[in-house]
Amino acid sequence: MLRILKYLKPFLPFILLNIVLLFLQANADLALPDYMSHIINIGIQQGGVESTVPQALRQNTFEHLLLFLNKDEQAMMQMYYRQIDNTTPNVETYRAQYPALAEQPLYILQDSGATAAQQLTPFMGESLVIVTGIEQMMTNPAASSALLPSMGNFDPSKLPPGADVFALLSRLPEAQRMQIRSAVRERFAAIGGEKALTQAAARAVKAEYEALGMDTLRLQNTYILRVGGQMLLIALVSAIATITVGFLSARTAAGLARDLRRFLFEKVMRFSSAELERFSIASLITRSTNDISQIQIAVMIMMRMVIYAPIIGIGGILRALTKSASMWWVIALAVIVLLGIVTTIFSIVTPRFRIIQALMDRLNLIARENLSGMMVVRAFNRETYETQRFDRANRELTQTTLFVNRTFVAMMPLMMLLMNGLSVLIIWAGGQQVAQMRLQVGDMMAFMQYAMQIVFAFMMLSMLFILLPRAGVAANRVADVLETNLTILDPPHPKTFPEPFRGRIEFRQVSFRYPDAEEDVLHNLTFTIPAGQTVGIIGTTGSGKSTLVNLILRFYDVTEGAIYMDGVDIRQVRLSDLRDKIGYVPQQSNLFSGTVESNLRYAAEDAAEETLRQALETAQAADFILTQPDGLTTPVSQGGVNFSGGQRQRLSIARALAKRPPIYIFDDSFSALDYQTDARLRRALKQSVRGSTVIIVSQRVATIKDADQILVLDEGRLLCADTHEELLRKCAVYREIALSQLKLREETLV
Repeated sequence: MLRILKYLKPFLPFILLNIVLLFLQANADLALPDYMSHIINIGIQQGGVESTVPQALRQNTFEHLLLFLNKDEQAMMQMYYRQIDNTTPNVETYRAQYPALAEQPLYILQDSGATAAQQLTPFMGESLVIVTGIEQMMTNPAASSALLPSMGNFDPSKLPPGADVFALLSRLPEAQRMQIRSAVRERFAAIGGEKALTQAAARAVKAEYEALGMDTLRLQNTYILRVGGQMLLIALVSAIATITVGFLSARTAAGLARDLRRFLFEKVMRFSSAELERFSIASLITRSTNDISQIQIAVMIMMRMVIYAPIIGIGGILRALTKSASMWWVIALAVIVLLGIVTTIFSIVTPRFRIIQALMDRLNLIARENLSGMMVVRAFNRETYETQRFDRANRELTQTTLFVNRTFVAMMPLMMLLMNGLSVLIIWAGGQQVAQMRLQVGDMMAFMQYAMQIVFAFMMLSMLFILLPRAGVAANRVADVLETNLTILDPPHPKTFPEPFRGRIEFRQVSFRYPDAEEDVLHNLTFTIPAGQTVGIIGTTGSGKSTLVNLILRFYDVTEGAIYMDGVDIRQVRLSDLRDKIGYVPQQSNLFSGTVESNLRYAAEDAAEETLRQALETAQAADFILTQPDGLTTPVSQGGVNFSGGQRQRLSIARALAKRPPIYIFDDSFSALDYQTDARLRRALKQSVRGSTVIIVSQRVATIKDADQILVLDEGRLLCADTHEELLRKCAVYREIALSQLKLREETLV
């Protein structure tokens, strides 16, 4: 994947914005369990009481609290609380909020900010729990031992009914009262620590509020609605971030796929024949479609998960430990089991990703061969064989893909089993701590959600690591094409052809060897084609005729020697300038889907309609094109399959003629024509291309016998070069070819 990441540079703003949104989304998702914990712990269990520092206290409660405070703490209480009675100005406002004010004076907290809470909380909770416990004990003396620890010589259970315990406690020395407070602190430290004390103190505050006549149900509902509203707002932020991240990820991945396909197409269009031989056409199609789709999917998932999952995993661990550090082993066990499952699946599936890509190449190759060679398959009754061949490739791909998918399918039930088992384990271990008052129910629920988030994060990372190898294989295949070094390039300091361009071609000791071949295909060719001449090239099959004209077009570069046009080495001019001077008709007549006119304009976009008509007439194509109702707009199917082989050849010739270049190359492009059409076309060509240099490669002697010069090739060597008549007298190879085709007696040819 690293070889492809550089193509993400145009999408860097999207990626950076995506990272910011992922941080926002992850933090929002991590905050939700904490808010849920507050709703359960404070909103439900504590009745909406958030602080152990009451907003108001009855006078007797205030006085009772002072019994269990030292002098500094008593001074602080008297500093933050102010007495309110019926003589206080604006007492109606307080009476509406605290109905108990009508019966006795109250103490109201004057500073409800963080400073007061920070200073009062350390001792307020313990004192409230003691006072509330004593009040409950006074109504049920037999339960005193369960409510409060031992008070030394003072045994509340032996007091007569109705005795004022607080009056008796006020007579005790301060040190003994402080011992009671220390005993309470130690007792809560043993059963649950600060959390248990806070929860007990909050219940005491709620009881005090009820005694004040406050609407505690409204207090509880207000808290739940407020925190619930905050949760909804955070969930909305998370949802917006998730949607935006999905949009940015999809757009970036789709944009990368679009650019890669464009770059791949542009690269392949610049390939010479040497580069095209490295990659099969089926493989190039697979790389530009399926492989890039794999990269697109991987990039989209990476943008959504590669930042989000680690934040959720690490953040979830940190937050879960703040809820219950003693249950760390539960998360560790779940992660170890998860990694074991994923590692096993990863080791099984990864090697098959390369196999799938290779099998897909093979399937595309067989399908392409059968579609392009359908008529040959039918002609030789090989439908059954080709069906079986395709079925074998299809089955191998299907079986490998099914194995991979079945492995992944088995992963999901295992993940569900793991998460459900984790939930049961957390409830079992957390329930014991809740029973011992070491953990609150809301914290246990939050711990469970964090544990699920952690497991889900590790699962996402694991899936990402499983997906990346397949995407990496696809990325390397695409990068292999994009990073292929081109052998045919424009020169760094190009020259230009002289004007006016005449079209003189000269071969100087040219030799050529195909890449990785052991020997040359062309050997030391030296000849000159004067401007305006028609030259025929003939030879036995495999003699190097097409290779020779490919060198003129720079489909390959010569291995030794040089080719000159009008005195300029063709390697020293731009490819576009070189090929602009040539009208080329290949051996295979390639037509593109569209119309006849669009195919003709492929060579000359600005050609006049009259020029196109003349080209069709010269190429002997007017009889089956211009006589049709659609004329130039006659449709052309893909590959020109709605025309015969000879008609396709004539349309290809017309396309080159429409360009009107100074040099024409006809590479065995008359082979599908009958002799009469061939003769008419050659006569028309003499008039149409007069003044241009014409190179005709042909297997037919009749096609080239009127050429100004005929080059005879044999095994890559130039045997003879002369006119038809002279070659019949001097060149045995040419005479043999002519005898076999023209059926003349040897003595008449001498």
